[in-house]
Amino acid sequence: MGLLSSLPPHRRGGALSGCWQWSFLDVVWAVFLLAVFVFLALVFTPRRGGGDPLSVARSGGAAAVPPCAASEVDLLPCEDPRRSSRLSREMNYYRERHCPARGEAPACLVPPPSGYRVPVPWPESLHKIWHDNMPYGKIAERKGHQGWMKHEGSYFIFPGGGTMFPDGAEQYIEKLSQYVPLKTGVLRTGLDMGCGVASFGGFLLKENIMTLSFAPRDSHKSQIQFALERGIPAFLLMLGTRRLPFPAQSFDFIHCSRCLIPFTAYNGTYLIEVDRLLRPGGYLIISGPPVRWKKQEKEWDELQVMAGALCYKLMTVDGNTAIWKKPAEASCLPNQNEVGLDLCSTDDDPDEAWYFKLKKCVGKVSMVEEIAIGSIQRWPDRLSKPSARVSLINNGANLYEVDSQKWVRRVSYYKKSLGIKLGTTHIRNVMDMNAFLRGFAAAIVSDPVWVMNVVPARKPLTLGVIYDRGLIGVYHDWCEPFSTYPRTYDLIHADAFDSLINDPISGTSRYTSHIPGVMVPIFYDPYFVLVSFFFGLLQ
Repeated sequence: MGLLSSLPPHRRGGALSGCWQWSFLDVVWAVFLLAVFVFLALVFTPRRGGGDPLSVARSGGAAAVPPCAASEVDLLPCEDPRRSSRLSREMNYYRERHCPARGEAPACLVPPPSGYRVPVPWPESLHKIWHDNMPYGKIAERKGHQGWMKHEGSYFIFPGGGTMFPDGAEQYIEKLSQYVPLKTGVLRTGLDMGCGVASFGGFLLKENIMTLSFAPRDSHKSQIQFALERGIPAFLLMLGTRRLPFPAQSFDFIHCSRCLIPFTAYNGTYLIEVDRLLRPGGYLIISGPPVRWKKQEKEWDELQVMAGALCYKLMTVDGNTAIWKKPAEASCLPNQNEVGLDLCSTDDDPDEAWYFKLKKCVGKVSMVEEIAIGSIQRWPDRLSKPSARVSLINNGANLYEVDSQKWVRRVSYYKKSLGIKLGTTHIRNVMDMNAFLRGFAAAIVSDPVWVMNVVPARKPLTLGVIYDRGLIGVYHDWCEPFSTYPRTYDLIHADAFDSLINDPISGTSRYTSHIPGVMVPIFYDPYFVLVSFFFGLLQ
């Protein structure tokens, strides 16, 4: 009756009297209703077979997804300490992603904690969040004297401090700005390794710098959860045995504030990974150990030697903070260096990063000088002007333009016709599950949001172009759970949803038990999948 009563009176009468006159609008409504029916049938109809999580408890003859136990309020299927405790400690392998086998994924809806309420809106959330949304006080107890966070009444308060900058991130950023152009538009994307509660990245946002902060699930338990609740771009991640899920030459600067990463261990493997991720002409900032650190003189000497072998220029050592600048031209390797660094073979693609082991060689990168700091456009011009990497995509320039224009139209439709509250305080953390060249994120860049652009690992590796635009994102395979805590995204957007689980070569479904059992109930917004499906039918 709701849909019928919304029609004009003469059409409502025609429908009831049997004198229906079909029009184009009628056809559109019919297609829309069919799309709704098909979508609901696909999502909620159990599949045959023992391992499918939608084959769950039934009540009254209808399929129902039961709630998880209260103890699973922060369920992280691929970062489960119970599974990790049985794995090797070598190179922190046990703290990386390790997903449950097929059929072992939980098939339940994660409950919110007791007292959970709508998060504090941005930008107020940068400074305080509701205590009951994540009632974990360990960081406040251990790090309160360093200005990380404090418990005050109904809130956790974030003064903006960190272990290496207890007086606040703003003062620390001012200090770094003497050597690194953080306030000129030259730099846009940063990576903060071992970020704590991400105050450094949070306070850089007002400088129009988009910093992706990451840390593992460790003894502090919820640091990334706190960062995301604050509305700061953050990701659950560990630098262990595999490449980080980012494209090569993507970040304008990389920052470590007491991240405790042994950069020169394992033949310099971790520093080589930093070099893979850092854009030519970019900056490496390390505060804390081993920089002029007592009883770590050997490690500090080794770090300087290895950075020199990569031809990094040491710009300054200010107290316990060291800053290097990466050369803007092609790698100086192979050269005569005492640490034995060399170039990788031509078979190595430095952009491949989803479950690829770390290399002990430096990858060759094309278009080094074209994408270097100083050559690539300053922010915000780089958002709309295609970088040189677009030419590596077949018909890339045309696809870039078409994608940009398409998402300007669609976002306008989302806001005006569908009433999606983009641009308001209701939406801050956004995920785009199928990012491609990411005109969607570019179209909402003026809204008070940040977007995690996800490029499926089996699709063309376009994430480098997204970073060239001054946006951020990760590679991921949607047949596995995403590495984030429950309740951390306000809006999840998916375009061409079926392509997320189909093999790009054969076209056959790669559907596994992980998607409905973990990703859909915890992180997935079917309304937006429906919107994109409907658009696909009309185009």
